[in-house]
Amino acid sequence: MKPQPVTRCEWAGDDPLMQKYHDEDWGVPIHDDRALFELLILEGAQAGLSWRTVLHRREGYRAAFDNFDIPTVAAYDDSDRERLRADTRIIRNRAKIDAAIKNARATIAVQSDHGSLDAYLWSFVHGQTRQNAFLTLADIPAQTDESDAMSKSLRAYGFTFVGPTICYAFMQSAGLVNDHITSCFRYR
Repeated sequence: MKPQPVTRCEWAGDDPLMQKYHDEDWGVPIHDDRALFELLILEGAQAGLSWRTVLHRREGYRAAFDNFDIPTVAAYDDSDRERLRADTRIIRNRAKIDAAIKNARATIAVQSDHGSLDAYLWSFVHGQTRQNAFLTLADIPAQTDESDAMSKSLRAYGFTFVGPTICYAFMQSAGLVNDHITSCFRYR
């Protein structure tokens, strides 16, 4: 008997790594500060690029950025910046590297004020995944009032590369919203 084809969100395409990410990670609620920080950095690194480009460098990012350990990244200095700018496993954009370090420092401030990055970020959706019901990718917005509010708040803490569109992509990937299309096997 031939296996039935799986219906996925079309952005997963035919790239096995993108499909695995779609099937196992994207939209699954995350409540771990380190993992949330990682996604914020990776979503910012995506600016101007495709998610596929970033996803194929994810393991390189984890190695280069000490597995996104927040205090470690926050303590990076100029020698770390130079090391990262020479690391071919990551996107070597100076502004994006500087943003990762700055954002680690801002994350510590958020943790101090809110108890955790998790509590702070999830407050923008009142602690629960927003269940959307989009029929096609074209129906999914690039940003929302919540992602705009998150962006403004993050920037007030000193975060960079956190515009409303990046914040919405983060909200999708971290499971703050469920934007799998309704025909996708992961929707439910």
